[in-house]
Amino acid sequence: MKTRRNFLKISLGALASTLAGTGAFAAAPERALRIGNQKGYLSLLKGRGTLEQRLAPLGVKVSWTEFTAGPVQLEALNVGSIDFGDVGEAPPIFAQAAGAPLAYVAATVQRPQSEAVLVPRQSSVHKVEDLKGKRIALNKGSNVHYFLVELLRQHGLRYTDVNLMFLSPADARAAFENASVDAWAIWDPFYAAAEGALGARKLADATGVVGNRAYYFSSLDYARKNPDVIRILIEELGKIDVWGSQNRAALSAELAALWGLPANVVSTAIDRTQFGTGPITHAILGEQQKIADTFFDLGLLPKRVNVLEASVPGIA
Repeated sequence: MKTRRNFLKISLGALASTLAGTGAFAAAPERALRIGNQKGYLSLLKGRGTLEQRLAPLGVKVSWTEFTAGPVQLEALNVGSIDFGDVGEAPPIFAQAAGAPLAYVAATVQRPQSEAVLVPRQSSVHKVEDLKGKRIALNKGSNVHYFLVELLRQHGLRYTDVNLMFLSPADARAAFENASVDAWAIWDPFYAAAEGALGARKLADATGVVGNRAYYFSSLDYARKNPDVIRILIEELGKIDVWGSQNRAALSAELAALWGLPANVVSTAIDRTQFGTGPITHAILGEQQKIADTFFDLGLLPKRVNVLEASVPGIA
């Protein structure tokens, strides 16, 4: 009897070893989510830790890398270094033209009041038509680049009627302050900072001109293989959006600390922010397609871009 029990123990042990070797008893493989964040809502999400809590039961390990700008994030996506990030309207179009395998997975509501063309307070420029022949600073290939093109068009001016100076926000501010340019197309919080510190005057914002959304992106492969992770990510970002809309003072304080800007400057930017994050739709991709076509027609893109190729199944 003892011999039989020993034999049974040995047999069960051998069976367990065999099953373990085939992976039958192995733990589920750990999944990764590598987020590239700028100093914004994703940074707030990182600080709260709620995303990690929700993804832990799914065996998803979250890592974060901070970037200074959207184009750098998209380059990281292109080389396979991150799986998710946030960006404005224009950079993903240039990234798609360069072959990046990106997928649009969510978008904010339109925020036209958060970008504007500014002029010095004492400027003789009082209407958009007065920009003809003037020097305008902007970030090339950015959301305000598209905004300016459409603004000029609405007021009967051609793209070639103005003299563009392609400068980063920091360099453009210096040029604006030193009167090296006549106007500056820029977004918040730089916009609010220029109003507060430089006395800049708003000539026109994007209301009635362009939408100005922000986007959340992933890679096509990651979004298709991990729809549950993407869904939870967007839900958590949506919660921060809701909280921010109801707690603007607290949101301004958090962002002021994050950006190293005066609280009153950030409050100005937040006061004109529209809140809301939702899924990608065909209508939203249509907005992006119009931007892509405009940039191609201006010779800024090396080839035409089909924005639908950067979408995943299930869009409305």
